[in-house]
Amino acid sequence: MNPTLASRLVNIAPFHVMELAKMATELERAGRSIIHMGIGEPDFTAPPPVIEAATRAMADGRMQYTAAVGIPALREAISAHYRQVYGLEVAPSRIIVTAGASAALLLACAALVEKDAEVLMPDPSYPCNRHFVAAFEGRAKMIPSGPEQRFQLSDDMVRQHWNASTRGVLLASPSNPTGTSIPHEELGKIVSTVREKGGFTIVDEIYQGLTYDEAPYSALSLGEDVIVINSFSKYFNMTGWRLGWLVVPPSMVAQIEKLAQNLFICASSIAQHAGVACFAPESIAIYEQRKAEFKRRRDYIVPALRELGFEVPVTPDGAFYVYADCSGLSDDADRLTIDMLHQAGVVLVPGLDFGPATARRYIRLSYATSMDNLREAVSRLGRFFAEYHHRS
Repeated sequence: MNPTLASRLVNIAPFHVMELAKMATELERAGRSIIHMGIGEPDFTAPPPVIEAATRAMADGRMQYTAAVGIPALREAISAHYRQVYGLEVAPSRIIVTAGASAALLLACAALVEKDAEVLMPDPSYPCNRHFVAAFEGRAKMIPSGPEQRFQLSDDMVRQHWNASTRGVLLASPSNPTGTSIPHEELGKIVSTVREKGGFTIVDEIYQGLTYDEAPYSALSLGEDVIVINSFSKYFNMTGWRLGWLVVPPSMVAQIEKLAQNLFICASSIAQHAGVACFAPESIAIYEQRKAEFKRRRDYIVPALRELGFEVPVTPDGAFYVYADCSGLSDDADRLTIDMLHQAGVVLVPGLDFGPATARRYIRLSYATSMDNLREAVSRLGRFFAEYHHRS
């Protein structure tokens, strides 16, 4: 007899990005050449100083459990990074090292989201964010946000949609799937409104290191009550290492530590020792070179998509995504991405994952792949659309 599953699973949808990745893998096994621009994973890996630090940690036997909040050296290195890059004094005691940004979001939601509590976020948003809320029996209220708002929430939208059940907002800047940031002044207004209403503000900043057109900022500049998520996966190119961090108000530290002890014990000790080396000057120099390469790719692929017939209503200013309107090419983004995969051998992702408002009109492209792959993908899609229009 099978066990009865928890009813909360009804509110957790499949991740279509991964479903397309499975289809692509099957085609590759059959001998097809596939260009992957679906999953948001840097094609770069951890640089030599980070690998060497991990190797030393293993050779020295530093592989035991650590404190649930992380090793002091890493918390201090993250604090110093905020000082050097953003000019902010963030006490190491407020920094909780986590098993990736996912664990950080899980801890934040576990501490703040109660049954039937409503959390505001833009539609489109990274799908796992709403599922973290659902996991604690809260409700993600997806507010349709279009190009006019840079696919982000505005202060006016937060004020309009806040009600008696609302407990907070969950934002991402720069955002997955759109690569767009919330202007600093607008985010300041949102934080003030949420504070006025006694709610919480969680800001996912995992792509903040990959900001291209203006100086990056952190929401931590807006007050100690803002909760910030970050990760070693994107700017630091350590996706599989599962290492991130959470910055919380001093009053929350003990409660988050208690949760982390019970849910995770600690983040990987080897990853933590390696993470300290991410902040060495030689590592930062490598990351900045890679950031420049991501910008070069963005500056190639955005006009190329427009030439293919996609509309890119907002040029992304960060991360490594383009959110493109495909309605001039097809009335079904999901079907179009499947056709592009099978006929052109190019993996893109439909808006289906990111919320209903843009599900049928938009596709997400990740340019976290080489320029050679981007050029070949554009060539393949050009041929695909020539045939596609002919068949239509």
